[in-house]
Amino acid sequence: MKDLDININCDCDVIHADIVDKVRLVMPEEDELYDLSDFFKVLGDSTRAKIIWALDESEMCVCDIAVLLNMTKSAISHQLKALKAANLVKYRKEGKVVFYSLTDDHVKEIFEKGLEHIREK
Repeated sequence: MKDLDININCDCDVIHADIVDKVRLVMPEEDELYDLSDFFKVLGDSTRAKIIWALDESEMCVCDIAVLLNMTKSAISHQLKALKAANLVKYRKEGKVVFYSLTDDHVKEIFEKGLEHIREK
């Protein structure tokens, strides 16, 4: 338990300019970081995380997702709208039925890596 008492703040006045300059050169633009932050905010909702998990397993329609999560179709549609706006899900129509799936493997990988990370505890 003593490790918890260690002060981890840097107590120096030395600036490592070479490191700062190196990182500054490759740091993403402010608008990219803003978009990235918004991307993670969308994933930060537990209902949307459940939907992403479900769609990681299988393409599904709104009705199926609603039954799976014990929610209304309206509530699921609302969340899917946010996920679609963030380019995390896509859809295809088959007659009157609309099937949703993850946009691409990047979404799948990000979600699965995040889940893997929290399961490491």
